[in-house]
Amino acid sequence: MITPERIDQIVTIVERAGLNLQTLSALREALPDLHFTQCMDDDLGEQSPVRSGSGFNLYLVEGTSGHCLQLTRNLELATGVLLAEVDPNSDGDR
Repeated sequence: MITPERIDQIVTIVERAGLNLQTLSALREALPDLHFTQCMDDDLGEQSPVRSGSGFNLYLVEGTSGHCLQLTRNLELATGVLLAEVDPNSDGDR
């Protein structure tokens, strides 16, 4: 489970520090109960983010209802966070 407050905390950290390997490493260390992954936002197709920040979108991941990980909007099922970098040259807003 991920709380709305935890999502706010993650968004604030990434907005201040930027989305990079050092930030992901710090998040993993500070929040060891969550799994963090990074990708490019355009890799996700038509998925809708749970939150958007400056230069990134935040998605939730759950892996409790089967053997495969999947995106979810359900805070109760979420076990991880996918931080997706938004290409500033992209014309596709969600």
